[in-house]
Amino acid sequence: MSAQPRSMKDLRIVFMGTPEFAVASLDALVTAGCQIVGVVTAPDKPAGRGMKLMQSDVKKYAVEKGLHLLQPEKLKNPAFLEELKGLRADVQVVVAFRMLPELVWNMPPMGTINLHGSLLPQYRGAAPIHWAVINGEAQTGVTTFKLQHAIDTGDILLQDSFPIGPDDTTGDVHDRMKLIGAALLVKTIEGLAAGNIQEQPQALLADPAALKHAPKLFTENCQINWNRPVQELHDFIRGLSPFPGALSKLDGKILKIYRSSKEYKTHGLSTGTVVTDGKTVLKFAATNGFIHVLDLQLEGKKRMLVADFLRGYRPEQDQ
Repeated sequence: MSAQPRSMKDLRIVFMGTPEFAVASLDALVTAGCQIVGVVTAPDKPAGRGMKLMQSDVKKYAVEKGLHLLQPEKLKNPAFLEELKGLRADVQVVVAFRMLPELVWNMPPMGTINLHGSLLPQYRGAAPIHWAVINGEAQTGVTTFKLQHAIDTGDILLQDSFPIGPDDTTGDVHDRMKLIGAALLVKTIEGLAAGNIQEQPQALLADPAALKHAPKLFTENCQINWNRPVQELHDFIRGLSPFPGALSKLDGKILKIYRSSKEYKTHGLSTGTVVTDGKTVLKFAATNGFIHVLDLQLEGKKRMLVADFLRGYRPEQDQ
């Protein structure tokens, strides 16, 4: 931390990030008048049907603003490390980027700041928004902290919390969080420059046995088990929406469900049984009621609302 109070506009900042979520933070720093001396993002990668080289969202923004850009394949590459060192950053800021080696995060005199999408120490890991929604949390937040060896365990700088609505998807939370996180990041840089932020070790904030984790999600994590209560299923579906998506089967084809609603009702149907009126209702039986599908995508089809889907759908047994 700086020995004498300074303006955040005096700090030389290197920003590291890749997806659209990170752009909000970079833009907030630029808008606040911060001195962004370098932007580190992922190399261009082939994507889409034509396998054209695609630029990261952060790169697009950096190019638009004329910021100095670095796209290393490897973060331990000597040429990259030399160029990074030459930028003489006072502090580095990381938002939605890859894991950094110590010789990178330990380079600036004021260290490296990370913005994480949870109220640390809860939900350490790669998918904090998803898991908070899947677990039915009514609140989440953002944390700025100092990077150290173990992932998401560094000393906390600042936090800000906000509610998760009962029907919010991960996408809804993501869109609010990126703006709240960007504002918190600016406040953090301002506080670090002024020397008035008191770092808090995470070990003092929670019992390790009570911690919830946020590991990366894989396809096998996304399969819906209809033999569960309605509330758990609803939270699971919205927690995986819009990406990677909660998966089931309909007439032998993969069904991705983006939004749902709940119906609590005693029934004698086997869990997973499909019920439809052919017009506006498509629902699956759960242990204590039904999950109504509101927004979906069937294998080979485009994403659509349930009424639009049902206009062209006939159950397999009716065909």
